[in-house]
Amino acid sequence: MVSEALECLSVKEDGVYVDATLGLGGHSEKILATNDRARVIGIDQDTEAIEFAEKRLGNFGKRIEIFHRNFADIRKVLNLAGVEKVDGIIADLGVSSLQFDSESRGFSFRFDAPLDMRMNPNSAGETAAELLARLSQEEIANLIYECGEERHSRRIARLIAERRDADESVQTTTQLANLVKRAIPRKKGKDKIHPATKTFQALRIAVNGELDILEKFLRDSVDLLKTEGKLVVITFHSLEDRIVKRTFQSLSGKCFCPPKFPQCVCGVEKIVKILTRRPMVPDESEQLQNPRSRSAKLRACAKL
Repeated sequence: MVSEALECLSVKEDGVYVDATLGLGGHSEKILATNDRARVIGIDQDTEAIEFAEKRLGNFGKRIEIFHRNFADIRKVLNLAGVEKVDGIIADLGVSSLQFDSESRGFSFRFDAPLDMRMNPNSAGETAAELLARLSQEEIANLIYECGEERHSRRIARLIAERRDADESVQTTTQLANLVKRAIPRKKGKDKIHPATKTFQALRIAVNGELDILEKFLRDSVDLLKTEGKLVVITFHSLEDRIVKRTFQSLSGKCFCPPKFPQCVCGVEKIVKILTRRPMVPDESEQLQNPRSRSAKLRACAKL
């Protein structure tokens, strides 16, 4: 959704923009190409993605500055870059194609790989395999249900626990995918998605703490925008989209107090104007060209 994102950002001459999830550098490249005086500050926690983006964006010279950080550190990054406020911020959430297509990172059940799933493979954080080895059966079930919205989470958790009790802990993507397939009843006809999709999503979210930091990132980003600066966020599953939608509504002044309260006590303040009454989605041609974009939703707001 590069064209939609650029439309919402309205790139200015001499504008300073943050690509909070740099990935392969696609959005940054378009921002820099739109105006030959625009500047981009890129953030990513994946060293492989940064290496790729540096080569792709090398021709833009000093107009692109890249930081190896999590997007939750956006305040620290701007401080390091010597920038107080910016004209726009874009965050394309989820896993990049580089990570999905890697045969060794453990994000995809298409490859037999160690069950890792860390977006920053150099971090000391817990891998997905270590997480499954540590959590109780009930905790695994709750995680898969809450982060993956998988209704068969308890069956999956039971099989994981049984395998672990037999001293055969889940260590690889193939082991987990086969286990999930056993847990989920077969349906007549061909399923549109692999039965392990939601479980893999849940583990990835938990390993990387994606939902825990999202609302803070959104609020920090709005605070770091100049007046009329734009924040554009692309999500790929309902949990992320729900957080973005609710946070934007709160920042636009919507009260979330119970209807019977005599006055608002949630302390909302109108800070932004929502630019997307409904989320923008990829058009049919993009979905055909890039099937992974099917679940994408774009929301944007402007700081008042």
